[in-house]
Amino acid sequence: MIRAALRDLLSGPIAVQMRRFVVVGALTAGLQLALLWLFVDYVGLNYLVGAAIAIEITIICSYVLNNAWTFRARQNTGFSEYLTGLLKTNLVRGTAIPIQLGVLAVLVEWAGVPYLIANVPAILISGLYRFVLDAKWTWG
Repeated sequence: MIRAALRDLLSGPIAVQMRRFVVVGALTAGLQLALLWLFVDYVGLNYLVGAAIAIEITIICSYVLNNAWTFRARQNTGFSEYLTGLLKTNLVRGTAIPIQLGVLAVLVEWAGVPYLIANVPAILISGLYRFVLDAKWTWG
C-alpha cells in the first residue's frame, strides 16, 4: 500500500492531487509548528494542548487551500456545500488528532525528543491517512 501510494505520487491518476496535497500539507505543517511554538513557549500552554489548538487551526487552513487548489476539479462551492466539506474534513482530520497527539506524546515523554521535532513525524504519520479519507469522502 505504501509503495503504491509513493508510486502514485510520481505518476498515476491521483499524482497531481497527491503532490498538491503534499505541498498544502507542508505549508500547513510549517504553520502548525509555528503555532505550537507560540502556544507553548509564549502563551505557556502544555505542548499537547498547544498542539491540539494548532492542529484545529491548520485543519481549517488546509481545507481552504485544498478546496481551492488540490481538489479544485471537485471543489465544494456554494455556502452549504462549502460548510459541509469543512465539517467533513474536520471529522476526517479530527479522527487523526489522537494519532498525531499519541505519536507526539510517545516521542516526547518516552523517547525524550523535543516537542517541535517530535511533531514532525507525528504530522507525517497521520498525513497519508488524512489524504485517503479526504480524497474519498470530503471531496469524493
